[in-house]
Amino acid sequence: MKKDERFHYTVKELIEILERLPQDAPVVVSGYENGFENIRQPILKELIHEPKNAYWDGEFQPIENGAPDSFQAVLLRRVERDQTQSSMDRFTGDWTSPADD
Repeated sequence: MKKDERFHYTVKELIEILERLPQDAPVVVSGYENGFENIRQPILKELIHEPKNAYWDGEFQPIENGAPDSFQAVLLRRVERDQTQSSMDRFTGDWTSPADD
């Protein structure tokens, strides 16, 4: 089967890479402008490829009710922090208060 050039990794390829790394190493993603953030729980989401979108909109967009060229993808989303929300529960993606930390 030919590799779909729209994507850099499949789940299988990512697992193979991650298995070679220290298993107790934390996982982070790029921050909003700089630095890095924690990730939320990975989820499956139906997406559509829109490569002509501006870079700030992303070339993959969520879609509801399907489309002929939509597909399921695993999302690794960054935690979006602000000054009124102290932390994010890494398992549910729900915000927790400072007293819950």
